[in-house]
Amino acid sequence: MQVLTLTRPDDWHLHLRDHEQMRAVVNDTARQFARAIIMPNLVPPITRCEQALRYRQRILSALNPAYSFEPLMTLYLTDSLSVVEIKSAAESPFIHAAKLYPAGATTNSDAGVTHIDKIQSVLEAMQKYDLPLLVHGEETTSSVDIFDREKVFIDNTLIKIRQQYPELRIVFEHITTTEAVDYVLSENAKTAATITAHHLLINRNDLFKGGMNPHHYCLPVVKRERHRLALLNAASQHPGKFFAGTDSAPHAQHAKESACGCAGIYTAHAAIELYAEAFDQSNDFTNFEAFMSISGAKFYQLPVNQQSITLIRRSWKMPDKLSFGEQSLIPFKAGQNINWTLTNSNEK
Repeated sequence: MQVLTLTRPDDWHLHLRDHEQMRAVVNDTARQFARAIIMPNLVPPITRCEQALRYRQRILSALNPAYSFEPLMTLYLTDSLSVVEIKSAAESPFIHAAKLYPAGATTNSDAGVTHIDKIQSVLEAMQKYDLPLLVHGEETTSSVDIFDREKVFIDNTLIKIRQQYPELRIVFEHITTTEAVDYVLSENAKTAATITAHHLLINRNDLFKGGMNPHHYCLPVVKRERHRLALLNAASQHPGKFFAGTDSAPHAQHAKESACGCAGIYTAHAAIELYAEAFDQSNDFTNFEAFMSISGAKFYQLPVNQQSITLIRRSWKMPDKLSFGEQSLIPFKAGQNINWTLTNSNEK
């Protein structure tokens, strides 16, 4: 395969940050994708519709006017979020989901849900008003091994949510394990999952090659090779249940290369090309368009994009670093050759 032509994709899981940092990265996504689900874990988090709409306007104001890009907004669930807010979100043409962060699970999740029982009325309202639930699926109890957090969350929480709310649309975000793949495949069409490019391309050995690599550290953390292969099989062989969500998460270089080593991998600069690299490993592009461009739109009950994109097999070198406001940002695969090139940007 030397040329790939497909419907322009959407990114169903994206972190943009805010203000100067957001302005530094938003056009990387807008250049490639038609739409993106925008994560609400700002500081403070986006917990009200009016906050989401103001954030949307800041994103639109930062766009290159040549690009045709639509941010799809979300709310951040907390123990005290009101049912009224859920109803307003479901009625808004600009808010498309609400995100469940277990408290302490990842970046800016401290205000997240402390126990699923605290949001029963909210989940009931989401099912009633058909507002999708996006789940960061990790158990945060300190005694649970970090490599087991996803599986334990399925067993302790996700199965319970699905049983109690059978009509609730659920997206199991950035899955990382064989167990998550099996769970999604076992459920009906109300359950789907996003898969990142980086979880398709690296395993936990890549965290330690040449020393600890903070630019390969994300949450959920990358897992064993058998899990990576299970994700690749899910993405390439099961259209409809899995779709692209980059979880691209920018952090300044100094924040990654620090005692904290913030969790997050920045893939937005070349997300579509990176997904093509992953599918190349499976040697099967049959379902590439479904994974990138069709399945997510159908799950979110949105029209499939009308534009198309073209990728060609032509090598180029990922920049060593990118501008991130007044700071620097290290992209995924920095300084390495990428074998696919996107030839047409998302222009109006």
